[in-house]
Amino acid sequence: MLGVYVTHPQVQIDPDVPVPKWGLSAVGRERAALTASLPWVRSLGRIVSSDETKAVETAQLLADAAGTTVEIHHDMGENDRSATGFLPPPEFEKAADWFFANPTESFKGWERAIDAQTRIADAILRVLDVHDPKIPIAFVGHGGVGTLLKCRLLGAPISRAADQKGGGGGNVFAFRLADRAVACDWTPMEHWQGM
Repeated sequence: MLGVYVTHPQVQIDPDVPVPKWGLSAVGRERAALTASLPWVRSLGRIVSSDETKAVETAQLLADAAGTTVEIHHDMGENDRSATGFLPPPEFEKAADWFFANPTESFKGWERAIDAQTRIADAILRVLDVHDPKIPIAFVGHGGVGTLLKCRLLGAPISRAADQKGGGGGNVFAFRLADRAVACDWTPMEHWQGM
């Protein structure tokens, strides 16, 4: 049986709103709704989400289709970037490159990649340690920490080379529940064919 890590799709960027409070954009909501109509979503027995608005909105669309509820896990949030506040996309991409390239250092007060990786991996593994491996599960969160989790599950060094391709998020990678080995690379959420 597989578990999946799903990243929220496109968000409504608003520099005047704290990033954790950003919701899905119309495009992001449309992609999440299309994904929720896929057969693999209906097979999910459990959905665990970050507490950030964009992740909860994505998780709720999936949970409604699966006939289950969303469990919130506060340790699944994106890497803490509050020290710099909003960065315009070109500046953010440069900062993210630095974040992944220097995992033991902090970019201008950001949570270090190594610490964010430990936090997300511990959160996911605590859930899996008490989860029935016969029940498909989805974790809904964010691209940065999703990539850090993927690196940990692969036993690979932290690297942005393991990140989602293309902008906007809304991707899935799967892993086997039996041994927690990565079973597929990032795939756009609405294209993944599932379990």
